Amino acid sequence: MRSRKFLRAEQLGLRWDAPGLMAGVDEAGRGPLAGPVVAAAVILDELQPIRGLNDSKKLTARTRERLFDEIRAKALCCCIAEATVEEIDRLNILQASLLAMRRAVDGLRLRPHRVQVDGNRLPVLPMPAEAIVQGDAKVPAIAAASILAKVHRDRLCLALHERHPQYGFDGHKGYPTSAHLAALREHGACDVHRRSFAPVRAVLVEAT
Repeated sequence: MRSRKFLRAEQLGLRWDAPGLMAGVDEAGRGPLAGPVVAAAVILDELQPIRGLNDSKKLTARTRERLFDEIRAKALCCCIAEATVEEIDRLNILQASLLAMRRAVDGLRLRPHRVQVDGNRLPVLPMPAEAIVQGDAKVPAIAAASILAKVHRDRLCLALHERHPQYGFDGHKGYPTSAHLAALREHGACDVHRRSFAPVRAVLVEAT
């Protein structure tokens, strides 16, 4: 049986193994109760290798910040994109994540010949694509994308904290921690909470 990447390439009438640029794609923020989901696409420059690339969750915040700047400086091109809270609630979090990924690829200055995506689902793209489980720990370009997406979203959460300090977004980054759930019960949901997520929906039902 042929692998998914070859089936995908054949469906598009393209060869997976043909020479050309490869983009790595990953997202951040599928699990939080608030804020957008963020995706990044990165085409690395083989002539400017970046040391220390890894799954963003395995790196310290300080290391992620350093690598964020290095990736932006050394990559052939990169793009960070989002799907909004409204899109998450309308489409569901999976489809919103795939939408953000597609936007990230579409936003690249250079068109990749093929794309490798972290996980087991693929966005609809006009070029061959391969889903790789734990790709952020296996493929440098996906690891770079995971770092860009994570740092960008963490910075968004700091901005959300400035607007809504009562929820503590600077600490939990929107994830359903006990502190976040307690703040939700005390203050109700704000405009950046995902109303389609069960803990937020429960708070809204109690308030009616």
